[in-house]
Amino acid sequence: MNDRRNEIVFATLELAAENGLGSVSMQQIANKIGITKASLYNHFSSRDEIVEAMYETIRQASKQKVVRTNIDYDALAKSGTFYEVIMKAVSSYRAIVQEPQMFLFYKLIMAERSINPAAAEIMVKETKTMIDATKALFRSLEANEKAEFMDLDLAAFSFSMAIHSIIDYGFDLENAGVGSNDDMLNGYIEEFCRLYGRKGV
Repeated sequence: MNDRRNEIVFATLELAAENGLGSVSMQQIANKIGITKASLYNHFSSRDEIVEAMYETIRQASKQKVVRTNIDYDALAKSGTFYEVIMKAVSSYRAIVQEPQMFLFYKLIMAERSINPAAAEIMVKETKTMIDATKALFRSLEANEKAEFMDLDLAAFSFSMAIHSIIDYGFDLENAGVGSNDDMLNGYIEEFCRLYGRKGV
């Protein structure tokens, strides 16, 4: 994709994140990047084609995120206490989703997933990736005798969903201008570690 097409895609993404994808018009996109509507059609034949390119950009960014978060789980599990290891993993995930570009992606996907199959598909893959990464970390924590799970798959699923929801709630609080939920996140992780951590570890 050339530079101008990229510029158009990211302008569309920004507009969609601000106002909802359904309200974005070709004229708004053209105005956003300072070109005429006619010039816009030199790069994309329709709004639907721009939206398709935008979702492909999000898919590629999601794949890149997986590459960037390739972790040596055994080394991570050995790097501190159960609580410290979990906090490192959650902090790393949070830092990535709070990057400006990734934040825009997630904001759009969360808004569109109930009405757009492409958005829902990306969200499902993202969630599965998070659950699989959590399972791998929990297996390493068990192997290093820092945690014990009666049902590791269920623990990984419930932990992933809880962290996902708490982070999303934090975004909502920030957008509403009513503070943050850091205490809630820390409290949840402390309680999780109390329930599943091996004593003295």
